[in-house]
Amino acid sequence: MSGTVSIGEFRIGRGHPLVLIAGPCVVEDEETVLETAARVQQTAGRLSMPVIFKSSYAKANRLRGDSYTGPGMEEGLRILARVKEREGLPILTDVHTPGEVEPAAEVADILQIPAFLCRQTELARAVGRSGRAVNLKKGQFLAPQDMAHLAAKVADTGNQRILLTERGTTFGYRDLVVDMRSLVIMRQLGYPVVFDATHSIQQPGAGGDVSGGQPGFILPLVRAAVAAGCDALFLETHPRVEQARCDAACMLPLDDLERVLRTAQRIHQAAQEM
Repeated sequence: MSGTVSIGEFRIGRGHPLVLIAGPCVVEDEETVLETAARVQQTAGRLSMPVIFKSSYAKANRLRGDSYTGPGMEEGLRILARVKEREGLPILTDVHTPGEVEPAAEVADILQIPAFLCRQTELARAVGRSGRAVNLKKGQFLAPQDMAHLAAKVADTGNQRILLTERGTTFGYRDLVVDMRSLVIMRQLGYPVVFDATHSIQQPGAGGDVSGGQPGFILPLVRAAVAAGCDALFLETHPRVEQARCDAACMLPLDDLERVLRTAQRIHQAAQEM
């Protein structure tokens, strides 16, 4: 384990620039996704920050059965391929079953195992065998030390291109808390660590029939996580969050992205010098 992961022309890990993983929670219409990707690319470009575009072609863990779950694999991957073609950005997307891995890997540079599915052994092995980089999101129910066992399932396939993501731990009902020690502990496992600032402020089911959120805490948590040594920031963002069809209450407005990233970069630089 080198502690770094190469994605295209840049590397994620200790001694390298802070990386941004950003995009809307789920693929909506093509126009909105392309608009978001272009603006994320422009924002990151002004800051000379490496960026990976994130969006899910499907969201399998909705609270209500009639919630929007995305356009499906075929259409969603087509739109993500357009983002890659038009903006030249690496792509990260969720996979939920072993059968999704092969088609998703044809488009995505990073396959993400969602937090609720992080213990699924056959899914971990399938993404490992794909040869793509793998982002393992720590379940809200796991201690950070437990991620060693989950990463080993992927690594046992011969794939060491693994990222570990902190997204908060369940604290009672409808609330999450972030223990910044988690980032330090997971980094000691030998893999780059990512901080998911937007899911960490989620309040599952707090909106009655949808998830709520406390977006006012995104920036404070970003500050703390970067100071603690995370290698990448995961920020779901949308140009019109009030119209977002998934996780509207906990996404970062795209207009606020540059301000958050400028603060994060300053802290990251100071942390690297310590």
